[in-house]
Amino acid sequence: MGLRVLDPGWRTTIQDLGRPGYAALGVSPSGAADRAALRLANRLLGNPETEAALECTLGGLVLQADSSHWCALTGAIADVLLDGACVPVGMPFFAAPGSTIAIGRARVGLRCYLAVAGGLTSPLVLGSRSEDTLGGVVSLPVTPGAVLPVGIPHPWLPRLDHPHNSPLPQSDPLILPVTPGPRRDWITDASWGELIAAEFAVSDRLDRIGVRLTGPALQRAITGELPSEGLIRGAVQVPPSGDPLVFLADHPTTGGYPVVAVVADEATDLLAQVRPGHRIRFRPN
Repeated sequence: MGLRVLDPGWRTTIQDLGRPGYAALGVSPSGAADRAALRLANRLLGNPETEAALECTLGGLVLQADSSHWCALTGAIADVLLDGACVPVGMPFFAAPGSTIAIGRARVGLRCYLAVAGGLTSPLVLGSRSEDTLGGVVSLPVTPGAVLPVGIPHPWLPRLDHPHNSPLPQSDPLILPVTPGPRRDWITDASWGELIAAEFAVSDRLDRIGVRLTGPALQRAITGELPSEGLIRGAVQVPPSGDPLVFLADHPTTGGYPVVAVVADEATDLLAQVRPGHRIRFRPN
Protein backbone atom coordinates (compact mmCIF):
# COMPACT_ATOMS: atom_id res chain seq x y z
CA MET A 1 0.00 0.00 0.00
CA GLY A 2 1.31 3.44 -0.81
CA LEU A 3 0.96 6.92 -2.23
CA ARG A 4 2.87 7.88 -5.37
CA VAL A 5 4.29 11.40 -5.58
CA LEU A 6 3.35 13.11 -8.85
CA ASP A 7 4.46 16.60 -7.74
CA PRO A 8 6.08 17.35 -4.35
CA GLY A 9 5.01 20.99 -4.44
CA TRP A 10 7.26 23.76 -3.23
CA ARG A 11 8.64 21.82 -0.23
CA THR A 12 7.21 18.61 1.21
CA THR A 13 8.84 16.37 3.80
CA ILE A 14 7.89 13.36 5.90
CA GLN A 15 7.52 14.33 9.56
CA ASP A 16 6.48 12.73 12.82
CA LEU A 17 7.06 14.10 16.33
CA GLY A 18 10.83 13.95 15.94
CA ARG A 19 13.89 12.25 17.44
CA PRO A 20 14.67 13.86 20.80
CA GLY A 21 17.68 12.76 22.80
CA TYR A 22 20.44 12.97 20.18
CA ALA A 23 21.65 16.55 20.71
CA ALA A 24 24.92 15.24 22.14
CA LEU A 25 25.55 13.68 18.72
CA GLY A 26 24.73 16.95 16.96
CA VAL A 27 21.35 15.68 15.71
CA SER A 28 18.39 18.03 16.05
CA PRO A 29 15.04 16.70 17.34
CA SER A 30 13.41 17.87 14.09
CA GLY A 31 9.78 16.65 13.70
CA ALA A 32 6.71 18.55 12.56
CA ALA A 33 7.04 22.32 12.56
CA ASP A 34 3.39 22.54 13.68
CA ARG A 35 3.02 19.58 16.03
CA ALA A 36 -0.59 20.40 16.93
CA ALA A 37 -1.61 20.08 13.27
CA LEU A 38 0.20 16.76 12.90
CA ARG A 39 -1.36 15.34 16.05
CA LEU A 40 -4.84 16.37 14.95
CA ALA A 41 -4.43 14.92 11.45
CA ASN A 42 -3.53 11.57 13.01
CA ARG A 43 -6.39 11.67 15.52
CA LEU A 44 -8.88 12.34 12.71
CA LEU A 45 -7.89 8.98 11.24
CA GLY A 46 -7.64 6.95 14.44
CA ASN A 47 -3.84 6.90 14.21
CA PRO A 48 -1.54 7.30 17.20
CA GLU A 49 -0.43 10.94 17.32
CA THR A 50 3.15 9.83 16.73
CA GLU A 51 2.56 8.48 13.20
CA ALA A 52 4.42 10.10 10.31
CA ALA A 53 2.61 12.27 7.77
CA LEU A 54 3.46 14.74 5.02
CA GLU A 55 4.32 18.34 5.86
CA CYS A 56 3.66 20.46 2.78
CA THR A 57 4.81 24.08 2.69
CA LEU A 58 2.53 26.45 0.75
CA GLY A 59 0.82 23.60 -1.12
CA GLY A 60 1.29 22.20 -4.61
CA LEU A 61 1.55 18.56 -3.53
CA VAL A 62 -0.03 16.02 -5.90
CA LEU A 63 -0.30 12.32 -5.02
CA GLN A 64 -1.86 9.25 -6.58
CA ALA A 65 -3.24 6.45 -4.42
CA ASP A 66 -1.88 3.03 -5.34
CA SER A 67 -4.54 1.46 -3.11
CA SER A 68 -7.50 2.54 -0.95
CA HIS A 69 -6.69 5.09 1.77
CA TRP A 70 -8.47 7.30 4.27
CA CYS A 71 -6.69 10.65 4.47
CA ALA A 72 -7.03 13.95 6.33
CA LEU A 73 -5.53 17.42 5.89
CA THR A 74 -4.94 19.90 8.72
CA GLY A 75 -2.84 23.00 9.31
CA ALA A 76 -2.78 25.72 6.66
CA ILE A 77 -6.06 26.30 4.83
CA ALA A 78 -5.90 25.20 1.19
CA ASP A 79 -8.19 23.63 -1.39
CA VAL A 80 -7.88 19.85 -1.45
CA LEU A 81 -9.02 18.20 -4.66
CA LEU A 82 -9.82 14.51 -4.87
CA ASP A 83 -10.04 13.65 -8.57
CA GLY A 84 -10.85 17.30 -9.18
CA ALA A 85 -13.60 17.61 -6.54
CA CYS A 86 -13.09 19.61 -3.34
CA VAL A 87 -12.97 17.74 -0.04
CA PRO A 88 -13.05 19.46 3.37
CA VAL A 89 -10.00 20.33 5.42
CA GLY A 90 -10.12 18.83 8.90
CA MET A 91 -12.22 15.74 8.09
CA PRO A 92 -11.34 12.27 6.80
CA PHE A 93 -11.82 11.62 3.09
CA PHE A 94 -11.55 8.38 1.13
CA ALA A 95 -9.18 7.96 -1.81
CA ALA A 96 -9.89 4.93 -3.99
CA PRO A 97 -7.13 3.16 -5.93
CA GLY A 98 -5.93 5.39 -8.75
CA SER A 99 -7.39 8.54 -7.20
CA THR A 100 -5.40 11.77 -7.37
CA ILE A 101 -5.06 14.04 -4.33
CA ALA A 102 -3.97 17.61 -5.07
CA ILE A 103 -3.34 20.32 -2.46
CA GLY A 104 -3.75 23.87 -3.76
CA ARG A 105 -1.84 26.93 -2.64
CA ALA A 106 -2.30 27.67 1.05
CA ARG A 107 -4.53 30.70 1.63
CA VAL A 108 -4.11 30.97 5.41
CA GLY A 109 -1.04 29.68 7.21
CA LEU A 110 2.09 28.17 5.73
CA ARG A 111 2.23 24.41 6.33
CA CYS A 112 -0.37 21.69 5.64
CA TYR A 113 -0.28 18.18 7.09
CA LEU A 114 -1.62 15.28 5.06
CA ALA A 115 -2.02 12.13 7.13
CA VAL A 116 -3.12 8.71 5.96
CA ALA A 117 -4.77 5.97 8.01
CA GLY A 118 -2.00 3.60 9.11
CA GLY A 119 0.64 6.33 8.90
CA LEU A 120 3.61 6.59 6.57
CA THR A 121 6.09 3.79 7.20
CA SER A 122 9.30 5.05 5.63
CA PRO A 123 12.47 3.72 7.33
CA LEU A 124 13.22 4.80 10.88
CA VAL A 125 16.42 6.81 11.32
CA LEU A 126 17.45 7.17 14.98
CA GLY A 127 13.92 6.25 15.98
CA SER A 128 12.09 8.75 13.74
CA ARG A 129 10.92 9.12 10.15
CA SER A 130 11.31 12.91 10.21
CA GLU A 131 13.44 14.72 7.66
CA ASP A 132 15.97 17.12 9.21
CA THR A 133 16.56 19.80 6.59
CA LEU A 134 19.57 21.26 8.41
CA GLY A 135 21.39 18.06 9.32
CA GLY A 136 20.49 16.17 6.13
CA VAL A 137 18.87 13.27 8.01
CA VAL A 138 16.34 11.85 5.54
CA SER A 139 14.16 8.78 5.96
CA LEU A 140 12.67 8.97 2.45
CA PRO A 141 12.84 12.05 0.22
CA VAL A 142 9.53 13.27 -1.19
CA THR A 143 10.46 13.53 -4.87
CA PRO A 144 8.56 12.99 -8.13
CA GLY A 145 7.90 9.28 -8.65
CA ALA A 146 8.62 8.28 -5.05
CA VAL A 147 6.21 5.75 -3.55
CA LEU A 148 5.46 6.50 0.09
CA PRO A 149 4.69 3.31 2.01
CA VAL A 150 1.62 3.24 4.25
CA GLY A 151 1.02 1.07 7.31
CA ILE A 152 -1.99 -1.04 8.20
CA PRO A 153 -4.87 1.25 9.22
CA HIS A 154 -6.92 0.86 12.37
CA PRO A 155 -10.32 -0.74 11.73
CA TRP A 156 -12.31 2.37 12.74
CA LEU A 157 -12.47 6.10 12.14
CA PRO A 158 -13.56 8.75 14.63
CA ARG A 159 -17.17 9.87 14.03
CA LEU A 160 -17.25 13.56 13.11
CA ASP A 161 -20.14 15.81 12.18
CA HIS A 162 -18.11 18.90 11.30
CA PRO A 163 -14.51 19.75 10.30
CA HIS A 164 -11.81 20.19 12.92
CA ASN A 165 -8.58 22.07 12.44
CA SER A 166 -5.62 23.05 14.59
CA PRO A 167 -5.07 26.68 15.65
CA LEU A 168 -3.65 29.11 13.10
CA PRO A 169 -2.34 32.63 13.75
CA GLN A 170 -5.51 34.71 14.05
CA SER A 171 -4.05 37.98 15.30
CA ASP A 172 -1.68 40.38 13.62
CA PRO A 173 0.50 40.89 15.54
CA LEU A 174 0.87 37.33 16.79
CA ILE A 175 1.57 37.37 20.53
CA LEU A 176 4.37 35.01 21.60
CA PRO A 177 4.87 34.40 25.35
CA VAL A 178 8.56 34.48 26.31
CA THR A 179 10.73 34.03 29.36
CA PRO A 180 14.22 35.51 29.79
CA GLY A 181 16.90 33.31 28.26
CA PRO A 182 20.22 32.24 29.77
CA ARG A 183 21.99 35.23 28.15
CA ARG A 184 19.42 37.93 28.86
CA ASP A 185 22.24 40.08 30.29
CA TRP A 186 23.99 40.15 26.88
CA ILE A 187 21.59 42.82 25.62
CA THR A 188 20.97 46.19 27.23
CA ASP A 189 18.01 46.82 29.51
CA ALA A 190 16.70 49.24 26.88
CA SER A 191 16.87 46.53 24.23
CA TRP A 192 15.10 44.06 26.51
CA GLY A 193 12.38 46.65 26.90
CA GLU A 194 12.15 46.95 23.11
CA LEU A 195 12.01 43.19 22.70
CA ILE A 196 8.90 42.92 24.87
CA ALA A 197 7.25 46.19 23.81
CA ALA A 198 7.98 46.70 20.10
CA GLU A 199 6.51 44.97 17.07
CA PHE A 200 8.70 42.87 14.81
CA ALA A 201 7.96 41.66 11.29
CA VAL A 202 8.58 38.19 9.91
CA SER A 203 11.22 38.47 7.20
CA ASP A 204 11.47 36.34 4.07
CA ARG A 205 14.26 34.41 5.78
CA LEU A 206 12.19 31.65 7.34
CA ASP A 207 12.23 27.88 7.03
CA ARG A 208 12.06 24.81 9.24
CA ILE A 209 15.24 25.94 11.01
CA GLY A 210 13.92 29.25 12.26
CA VAL A 211 12.28 32.62 11.63
CA ARG A 212 14.32 35.83 11.27
CA LEU A 213 12.53 38.96 12.47
CA THR A 214 13.06 42.59 11.52
CA GLY A 215 12.37 45.60 13.73
CA PRO A 216 14.34 47.50 16.36
CA ALA A 217 17.93 46.28 16.27
CA LEU A 218 18.74 44.91 19.71
CA GLN A 219 21.93 46.32 21.19
CA ARG A 220 24.49 44.18 22.93
CA ALA A 221 25.53 44.97 26.50
CA ILE A 222 28.42 42.54 26.10
CA THR A 223 30.29 42.71 22.82
CA GLY A 224 32.46 39.63 23.14
CA GLU A 225 31.73 36.21 21.69
CA LEU A 226 30.35 33.16 23.42
CA PRO A 227 31.57 29.59 23.13
CA SER A 228 28.94 27.45 21.44
CA GLU A 229 26.09 26.55 23.78
CA GLY A 230 23.12 24.23 23.52
CA LEU A 231 19.99 25.42 21.69
CA ILE A 232 16.35 24.41 21.93
CA ARG A 233 13.23 25.02 19.90
CA GLY A 234 11.89 28.47 20.72
CA ALA A 235 15.29 29.97 21.57
CA VAL A 236 15.51 33.67 20.60
CA GLN A 237 19.05 34.31 19.46
CA VAL A 238 20.54 37.76 18.77
CA PRO A 239 23.27 37.79 16.08
CA PRO A 240 25.51 40.85 15.49
CA SER A 241 22.89 42.43 13.20
CA GLY A 242 20.56 42.79 16.20
CA ASP A 243 17.65 41.13 14.34
CA PRO A 244 16.18 38.36 16.55
CA LEU A 245 16.07 34.79 15.23
CA VAL A 246 13.57 32.32 16.70
CA PHE A 247 14.48 28.67 16.22
CA LEU A 248 12.01 26.01 15.09
CA ALA A 249 12.08 22.23 14.55
CA ASP A 250 15.35 21.81 12.62
CA HIS A 251 17.38 24.17 14.79
CA PRO A 252 21.11 23.52 15.25
CA THR A 253 21.99 21.80 18.49
CA THR A 254 24.56 24.45 19.47
CA GLY A 255 25.25 28.09 18.64
CA GLY A 256 27.51 30.93 19.66
CA TYR A 257 25.16 33.92 19.62
CA PRO A 258 23.41 34.84 22.90
CA VAL A 259 19.97 33.38 23.59
CA VAL A 260 18.21 36.28 25.30
CA ALA A 261 14.70 34.80 25.51
CA VAL A 262 12.79 31.56 24.96
CA VAL A 263 9.33 31.38 23.36
CA ALA A 264 6.81 29.14 25.13
CA ASP A 265 7.00 25.74 23.48
CA GLU A 266 3.36 25.47 22.40
CA ALA A 267 3.51 28.93 20.78
CA THR A 268 6.19 27.79 18.35
CA ASP A 269 3.51 25.74 16.54
CA LEU A 270 1.73 29.00 15.68
CA LEU A 271 5.02 30.64 14.72
CA ALA A 272 5.58 27.81 12.23
CA GLN A 273 2.45 28.96 10.37
CA VAL A 274 3.34 32.65 9.88
CA ARG A 275 4.27 34.16 6.52
CA PRO A 276 6.67 36.97 5.62
CA GLY A 277 5.28 40.31 6.71
CA HIS A 278 3.24 38.95 9.62
CA ARG A 279 3.87 41.01 12.75
CA ILE A 280 5.13 39.55 16.03
CA ARG A 281 5.04 40.79 19.60
CA PHE A 282 6.73 39.15 22.56
CA ARG A 283 4.87 39.06 25.88
CA PRO A 284 6.60 38.22 29.18
CA ASN A 285 5.30 34.87 30.34
